[in-house]
Amino acid sequence: MKSMFLALAALLVLASCGVGRSGAPETPADAVTRGPWRDNEAPSLTLVTVRNNRSGSGGHTALKIVADETVIFDPAGSFHHPSIRRTGDVLSGIDPGFWDAYKSMHARATYNVLTQRVEVAPEVAAKALALARARGQVSSAYCANSTSEILSQLPGFEEINVTFFPVNLSDQFARITGVKGEVLYEDYTPPGAEMAEAG
Repeated sequence: MKSMFLALAALLVLASCGVGRSGAPETPADAVTRGPWRDNEAPSLTLVTVRNNRSGSGGHTALKIVADETVIFDPAGSFHHPSIRRTGDVLSGIDPGFWDAYKSMHARATYNVLTQRVEVAPEVAAKALALARARGQVSSAYCANSTSEILSQLPGFEEINVTFFPVNLSDQFARITGVKGEVLYEDYTPPGAEMAEAG
């Protein structure tokens, strides 16, 4: 499965939002012919948390927003592809294939990807998209900070405390929404998984 996504996204580059890393540059307006993608699913927010498989610490935070179009707010990230437009740190044209590729490119032997999806009212999704677009390009190490700032301004998410720590943000998100989420592992088997499968 991973090889399929690697073939699809051969030019994608992964970088966490850690200190010393800079995000991908904006895409020139005339460089992308692909238009916005509109999902059939209900308006929603999906918090993405990239976590270290050994320490459990967070490496990156992003937010998929399904509003009148589907985007990923990828603050200080460097995911890019010729078909995907990056304006500030908002990736447009995110169809299901690119969504899977985004997650797959972050999952590896050293990191897993936790996704926590919650359906929201259309006006909440629209506000999230507007706030993400207004952020522009986020500085290194500010991925969780900028995402938590956006979430804290949304109806129903006012209890979110602004934080620099991806795992802290995912824990807050779970507490407020009740969504534990799904974890994607690739090239890594969690301890005890072999015994569970054998049983």
